[in-house]
Amino acid sequence: MALKSSLEPSDILKSDKSDLKRPIPDDDEAEAVEESSDSEAEVEFQPSKQKKRKVGDFSADFQFAASTAELNKDSWEELMKQLKRRKKTHVDDAIEKIRSEGGFQEDDEVDLSEDDLVHDDFRLKERKGKKKKVVKEEETLVEDIETGEKLEMEDAPSTGEISSFYQMNLSRPLMRAITHLGFIHPTPIQAATIPIALLGRDICGCAGTGTGKTAAYMLPTLERLLFRPSNQMVTRVLVLVPTRELGAQVYSVTRDLAQFTKIETCLAIGGFELKTQETMLRQGPDIVIATPGRLIDHLKNTPSFSLSSVEILILDEADRMLDTYFAEQMKEIVDHCARTRQTMLFSATMTEKVKDLATVSLTKPVKVFVDSNQAVAENLRQEFIRIRGESEKDREPILAALICRTFHDHVIVFVQTKKQAHRLRILLGLLNKKVGELHGNLTQAQRLEALKNFKDEQIDILVATDVAARGLDISGIRTVVNFVMPLTYEHYIHRVGRTARAGRGGISISLVGESERKIVKDIHKNSNHPIKNRIIPPEVIAKYKNRITALEPNIEEIVREELEKKAIARTENILNRAKDKVEGVTAMKREFPLKIMGGQMTKKPGKGKKNKGGANDKKGRKVKKTGSFTKAISNVNSSRKFRHEASHANKMKQVKKRNH
Repeated sequence: MALKSSLEPSDILKSDKSDLKRPIPDDDEAEAVEESSDSEAEVEFQPSKQKKRKVGDFSADFQFAASTAELNKDSWEELMKQLKRRKKTHVDDAIEKIRSEGGFQEDDEVDLSEDDLVHDDFRLKERKGKKKKVVKEEETLVEDIETGEKLEMEDAPSTGEISSFYQMNLSRPLMRAITHLGFIHPTPIQAATIPIALLGRDICGCAGTGTGKTAAYMLPTLERLLFRPSNQMVTRVLVLVPTRELGAQVYSVTRDLAQFTKIETCLAIGGFELKTQETMLRQGPDIVIATPGRLIDHLKNTPSFSLSSVEILILDEADRMLDTYFAEQMKEIVDHCARTRQTMLFSATMTEKVKDLATVSLTKPVKVFVDSNQAVAENLRQEFIRIRGESEKDREPILAALICRTFHDHVIVFVQTKKQAHRLRILLGLLNKKVGELHGNLTQAQRLEALKNFKDEQIDILVATDVAARGLDISGIRTVVNFVMPLTYEHYIHRVGRTARAGRGGISISLVGESERKIVKDIHKNSNHPIKNRIIPPEVIAKYKNRITALEPNIEEIVREELEKKAIARTENILNRAKDKVEGVTAMKREFPLKIMGGQMTKKPGKGKKNKGGANDKKGRKVKKTGSFTKAISNVNSSRKFRHEASHANKMKQVKKRNH
């Protein structure tokens, strides 16, 4: 049986309540209050040795499969089969080689000395002054862009009585899938959305991260599809998502919810084989999950695919799609859909652009606002590490100290650039940590493989850009580290929203430079609980700084070798394409020689009557200037006529011989 820690996130919050009872002066500034780092509540977040995993440990989540089909069924494996396969990168082999030369084994623990296990100090920051007034609920009137009229949104009815999925009158196949997935009670957004969506009403929904929005719109959609006409194979549901990873996740959730039905789902996102997607779209799947760019590509280049039969349009993470310059594409897609459709728009934050899109795409919508996602989760512990101006180069040593000493696994590290993510992936790998990376420079196969390995706990740390900051639900993430602070408070909420999901606890640690203190003030103002400053001992930072300096030649060597191999592979690819092009033409020449196929050989100009249009044959007829390959293909079409003429010529020769 797996041991459960006696310390819960709620206990941490209870331990902080005593600090909140202190008298609050009128000064609005925050005060730094010393807090003992040896208290029982802080032991869990202090440096400790990483426990070595035993192969024989029994998982508490293990379940027996009911059938072979259930055992072999894996939505991620099906996605991986559709990807463009490429060779494994050189980085893993290079890191493994350097680690083996240094005497590290694959399952060795990181050697932590007594200096590494020195406890960090914490300073509790309380926000002083009067409590912030509760922001009034957002306006329910949205101005129409074209007519200037007011579009009224109805408030959703109270859902206090709905406490179980059995009260929603869902069909038996869906209830079986819900039970199989372990869903017990619907979340607030699910309890509010599903009954209204079953009525066919347009919905404008807003809820925080980790609240179950995907199941909220997919369950009523699947329920309506169960009663679709069976004699028509057309696409009835379109789900638009901003990123490929979110599309893959929505596809996986949809397949799990529809596993006991005959509803077909197609994923149309970038990075997958275009021809495979075209074939699937021609078959008329019931549900299409797509990103705007790839969907418009199919609309223009796949003749038999259209959106005229779409009855339900779902816009997931609409604010992110508008932020990434998809506004024009989304409006074009909305125009392609049927006028009488049902539209459901979900967004984590309700901005002016989202309101404008709702005005254009929704008809008499029902407003379902569980929360406006302006605050972090209640069970999230927020920590900050201040980096002063002269210590800006200490970000990497601080991150290495956090990962090696305290937070060993189930960690996602957010960075600002792709180059930064790749460097940290190499650095932490050389420090004997199991690391993966997720950013835009990777192929789609590598990105999905990194996500799958992180979910399956084959890697402990995932270094990612903001491509993983929205919508992804990876169970078990305990720690989120902001290597560089995001640009806005909204992006910070989405980043730390990868942990403390669905009522579970989590911790976020942010490295804050002098130029990033403004966003920390915004976080401070909107936080319902005190935040803490973590202070790592200077001698620990100096130790890891020296280790990174010693590893710098290895990092540079790996990066240089990787660039060289990429350049060689790019050159080989160009040469192979040129070779295939040349060999393909000569092969066709050998296979279809013109004389054998009955064609006329091209004559040089000047041996017949000249024509300004080009060369002529002996009879003065114009000869079209075409290559041998084109002539061979055209002559194949007349091969039957040539065989008939050739056999007739042979018969005439035999007749002449007999007469002589």
